[in-house]
Amino acid sequence: MSIRSTVLATAFALASLGASFGAAEARGLRPIEAQSIHLGDVSGVAYYTVEPDGYRVVTTLSQGEAGTPVRFVSVLAPGQRALLSTPNQAGAVEISRNGDSVTVRKSGTLSN
Repeated sequence: MSIRSTVLATAFALASLGASFGAAEARGLRPIEAQSIHLGDVSGVAYYTVEPDGYRVVTTLSQGEAGTPVRFVSVLAPGQRALLSTPNQAGAVEISRNGDSVTVRKSGTLSN
């Protein structure tokens, strides 16, 4: 099995453990629980693990089944957030950490 096939299979397996969310819905995550993410024609999953230096958030995205998967890893301390967006989509997905809670939600228009 190719690396790309393995990544896609893992991403879709993790997505089946979580649920997707609507435009106005925010959803809290638990460690290792996957959350589906949709940004127009780009979609994938995000999950986190608890590490000594913070919460390690892993996001894997791909454009359709034929797109090359891309993986983003960030470590969030309390009060930090990560924004995911595409140039063709008006909104973004925000993954934020407040204390021991991680939330994934659709975010409005990005600003500098």
